[in-house]
Amino acid sequence: MKKAARKSVAGTSDKTGAGPKSVLLAVKAVPGAKRDEVVGWLGHRLKVRVSAPPEGGKANRAICELLANELGIKARDVEVVSGAGSAEKTVRLVGISEHHALTRWAT
Repeated sequence: MKKAARKSVAGTSDKTGAGPKSVLLAVKAVPGAKRDEVVGWLGHRLKVRVSAPPEGGKANRAICELLANELGIKARDVEVVSGAGSAEKTVRLVGISEHHALTRWAT
């Protein structure tokens, strides 16, 4: 029997507990695509295609805007926290629950 891949989403909050919750999301980025879209889970990463080129942070900004639109949050609440120059990134989503982030792209 095949084991289901574990989705890579981790919930966090600030140390005081007073700040907004955030979720870390593992992303596989495909810049220079024909259109912007969230493809779905590729192993433990969310595969995201954007039409923006991987130059000057354009693709990273497009990924943040796409994820924000998909989740119904503001683009300023989505930030690439690691892997800015790589296809494999970690993105922080602020003000959203881990459950909402996982179920949005449930398979």
